[in-house]
Amino acid sequence: MLIHFLSQFSLGSGVLCASLLTVVTLFVLYSKFTHPLPTDRGRAFAAQGALSIGKPTGAGIYFVLVYIIASILFLPLSLPIGLFYALVFLSMLFGFLDDRADKPWHEYFKGLLDLLLSVSTAIVYAFFYGTTINLPFFKAGFDMPFVLFVILASLLVWAAINVTNCTDGVDGLSGSMTIISLVSFITLSYLNRVHSDWNYSLVVLIFALLVYLFFNTNPSQLLMGDAGSRALGIVLAISALHTGSPFSYLIICLLFIVDGSAGILKISFKRFFGILIFKNITTPIHDHFRERASQPDKKYQLKNQTLTMRFSIVHALICLFYLMFVYVFR
Repeated sequence: MLIHFLSQFSLGSGVLCASLLTVVTLFVLYSKFTHPLPTDRGRAFAAQGALSIGKPTGAGIYFVLVYIIASILFLPLSLPIGLFYALVFLSMLFGFLDDRADKPWHEYFKGLLDLLLSVSTAIVYAFFYGTTINLPFFKAGFDMPFVLFVILASLLVWAAINVTNCTDGVDGLSGSMTIISLVSFITLSYLNRVHSDWNYSLVVLIFALLVYLFFNTNPSQLLMGDAGSRALGIVLAISALHTGSPFSYLIICLLFIVDGSAGILKISFKRFFGILIFKNITTPIHDHFRERASQPDKKYQLKNQTLTMRFSIVHALICLFYLMFVYVFR
């Protein structure tokens, strides 16, 4: 285990040092060391998927590794927090290996890995933090049976990994929305009077994502790939659990759910039931707004910058209004 230096600094100084180390290190890595990264293969059925061919991808390996190492060095480290870092690392590693593979991994194999990570995350949280659930706008909480909690929490983590992965298709979109969600989860924890060392590491991750966005804004120089998007998905799920109100994920990450789940449902219904749903909608939803396949007039198509900005604004408004409601009715 790496030795953190919290004993020499205040907690605020630890967050500051971890954030500074993260920013400086990532600027160096993304400026000078993108050549070891794999290049993007493009996406055959994605809108403008060919535009990303040849760009460095898997850049999530850098911001995930740096964020974890900096957090371990300068922030409080307990056994459950360390296990969460390990699960985030594994999610990143599986995604990066898929990014590097000559042929993408089979969907069922990736689904199995996601399931293992999801169940492991749920068990770790339930074992160390309990199974008490607080419902939004209700002051009282209730204890959920351990097995039921693990099942529902596993579904949350699995869904978060996959919808976040689906949302990563437009320059700057996934990173921007993740930052908004992380800030919202930190704020919700404060409103719920839930103290968690996990939230300090989220500040470091926010700084890491800001550096990544510096290089990922349209036209992007690099892509996070599955290494980044799958790791961010599991971080968002863990953050929702740490608020004490995991159902809040449904609102704070609503745009992730709407954008990503449409494609998952469309493919699942066609593959398993032979039913074609959303046939007039290009999925993920962000691709529909980029291309407007049913609308030949190009004035209805959104440029990447416009789409990212509008999605981020809507996402921020949803989170802000939700947090205001929680503050008023807590």
